[in-house]
This record gives sequence, structure tokens and C-alpha cells, in this order.
Amino acid sequence: VQLQASGGGLVQPGGSLRLSCAASGSIFSINAMGWYRQAPGKQRELVAAITSGGSTNYADSVKGRFTISRDNAKNTVYLQMNSLKPEDTAVYYCNAELEVVAGMDDYWGQGTLVTVSS
Repeated sequence: VQLQASGGGLVQPGGSLRLSCAASGSIFSINAMGWYRQAPGKQRELVAAITSGGSTNYADSVKGRFTISRDNAKNTVYLQMNSLKPEDTAVYYCNAELEVVAGMDDYWGQGTLVTVSS
């Protein structure tokens, strides 16, 4: 069972990026999915989360700019990031609560670097 994140890169301020994270393996169900980020010298913080029913939650710093969504058929969560700012530069990690053979557990993706710079 793993989470595979993709979509990071270098973008200019004001630009957009879309992150994707796909869960694969022997998964019975997926509860909440989310994105966290960790900037250099800072603690990891929640960016956005989405429940299995589609309810969303965002950090104040990204409200109105980022949109989280999920495709349950593909076991995938997305993060559409618009109007990016230099302070959005960080390694972004996806997270999911997965029901697997051993029970419910928390899984993390490998991280994808987002750099916002001119």
C-alpha cells in the first residue's frame, strides 16, 4: 500500500500548479485525504483536507486560492493551487486514512517540492 504524489515543480508568483496523489495496493476503503506542507525550518502544517463525503477544510493562508478534490474511483486526491506566492514554497505531502487488511491506518506520500520564485 502506498501513496504516490506528483505535480510539483517551479512556478512564478501568480502561477498555478496541480498536485495529484494516488493510493494503490490492497485498500478496502479511504476515509479522509489531505495535503500538508513543510517549508525549510518550519513544522509540517495542514494545507487542506477532504472527507470521504466531500467536506473540505483549508488553512487560512490558502483559502480562496487552493482547491482540494478527490476521485474516489481512482483513489486519488488533487490539490489545485492558484495565485501561488513565494511563501507557498515547500515540500507538499499527501496523507490518507486507509482501511487495509490490518485495519485503519494513516499513510503518507513521499513529498513533492513546490517552488514559487521569479
